[in-house]
Amino acid sequence: MPLRLYLLRNAETEYCRTGRYCSRDGVSLTQRGQQMADFFAKAYHQVTWKALFCSPLNHALETVKPLCQATGLEVQCRDHLRELSFGKWEGMAPREVNQWFHDDYIRWLADPAWNRPTQGEKGMQVARRSSNVLSEIEETYPDGNVLIVSHKATLRIMLCTLLGVDVGRYRDRLAMPVTAVSLVELMDYGPFVSRFNDCTHLPPHLRRPWAGNGSDE
Repeated sequence: MPLRLYLLRNAETEYCRTGRYCSRDGVSLTQRGQQMADFFAKAYHQVTWKALFCSPLNHALETVKPLCQATGLEVQCRDHLRELSFGKWEGMAPREVNQWFHDDYIRWLADPAWNRPTQGEKGMQVARRSSNVLSEIEETYPDGNVLIVSHKATLRIMLCTLLGVDVGRYRDRLAMPVTAVSLVELMDYGPFVSRFNDCTHLPPHLRRPWAGNGSDE
């Protein structure tokens, strides 16, 4: 069996429900988000997990908590799995960012790999730090199933890095709904995406429409 990376986006928070940028800690899941996390655990607790890696942000930890309780496994937090920092845009909606930080916003929309939110983080910085976690996982777990719980921008950037897609296009090429699961198998000939944005573990009333580029929370 090859190394199989399950990439899970955090469940719903008030920020993603309202389309606001968020990379801060201390954010909790909504009631719907808690239900999403529970349904993920029910669907995936029988997978034979080698390890669970997670962003240290509270809403990521709350997302993986039901799975930890169901399996008895401990989560391994890695700071490099945090969400892309939105700097001065924290807590703002895109229309507000466009109004107050118009020039920075336009540059970021054009190429978020090399342009940053005001006092925030470039996409390439996220690509470099998250790649450190991927390298650690590959070195420690040559095969089996490993879960990575992180956030919308960070996971899309990680997928771009794995697949050789221009990081500057992560917002234009990849959607990622809350609690979506993507599966990347590291084959002899390179990464292979065998599942992308799977939300079938959620009942229909909890499946949010595929978000566009409005929010990267």
